[in-house]
Amino acid sequence: MMRTKRIIALLLGMALTASALTACNRGSSNDMGEMSTMEIVKDMGMGINLGNTLEACGDWINSSSVTNYETAWGSPVITEDMIKGYRAAGFGVLRVPVAWSNMMAEDYTIHPDYIARAKEIVDWALNADLYVILNIHYDGGWWTEFPTDKENCMHKYVRIWEQLSDAFEEYDEHLMFESLNEEGGWDSLWNRYSGTLEGKDESFGLLNEINQTFVDTVRDSGGNNAQRHLLIAGYTTDVELTCDALFKMPKDPANRCAVSVHYYTPSTFCILTEDAVWGKARTEWGSEKDIAELNKYMDMLKTNFVDKGYPVIIGEYGVAAENKTREMINLYVTSVCEAAYTRDMCPVLWSTTGNFYNRDTCTVYDTELNEAMRGIVGAE
Repeated sequence: MMRTKRIIALLLGMALTASALTACNRGSSNDMGEMSTMEIVKDMGMGINLGNTLEACGDWINSSSVTNYETAWGSPVITEDMIKGYRAAGFGVLRVPVAWSNMMAEDYTIHPDYIARAKEIVDWALNADLYVILNIHYDGGWWTEFPTDKENCMHKYVRIWEQLSDAFEEYDEHLMFESLNEEGGWDSLWNRYSGTLEGKDESFGLLNEINQTFVDTVRDSGGNNAQRHLLIAGYTTDVELTCDALFKMPKDPANRCAVSVHYYTPSTFCILTEDAVWGKARTEWGSEKDIAELNKYMDMLKTNFVDKGYPVIIGEYGVAAENKTREMINLYVTSVCEAAYTRDMCPVLWSTTGNFYNRDTCTVYDTELNEAMRGIVGAE
């Protein structure tokens, strides 16, 4: 596998100075490499999310320290050993969701402590030979205000990416920026279940504008950002809506963009643990109909993006475990992982404290599931 420059350097017998080695270990380099975004995504293999951690938010959280947010939704304080454990489990990329508004001044200046903590975790991941995806996550929900307060929201959005681009400008190709999470779609403009197309163009157009602004902002910043690999969030990261003709990938002079979708289909199985107004909770998955549905959506992504030169990352997928057997959970997770990977897409498992990965022991909960996933992607 084409992993890191330091391995190549060692194999060639290059004498790295201590300072050069330190820079390489933290993912800092003036060389962004020759690998295409498609090759980078393939090299990632499979990934996992550092969920419910730096993106934890809420008015009830004491805003005096980063740690208060980091632990607010049940996560212990993240350690380097936890990050190393992800790599030991065969994961090739760590997605780090972040709510940057948690510690932010009125002029949208992010508190240096929040950026420093994010950098520390990113550094640990890069040192562990992981790729990293860094995003703006739900972030308190200010995204809903775009249709009514576009100028201010766009200003805030640009300010965030200007600061992140500056903070991480010297990081090499192992760090990827993601434009946003799954908030790119506005029911106040258009609801897919409304039975009308009124407002659809406007809602898609707004997301396309945000994604283009993201690319322009990063590319216009300094350091390695002119060539950084970027992840573009699809329309609400929904497969069908992202494959809609109204969704447009942004123009990128570097031609280094991938598209992100999430996969929690069917939602009655993946999300519901008890019956709701909108659906009846399912405890089983794996029928011929279920498999056909999975293949339909994965083929849709391959046809609309991969085959046209745009790599795809399934930025989140998974299943709520409370009302399901281990066999059902494993069948679903491995099926999605295989369906994505065999179509040259990178599957990134959604994981929170107590879900798939044990942050206390720094190991996976289910070694059988982990071995099956490693087998699919050929993880070392």
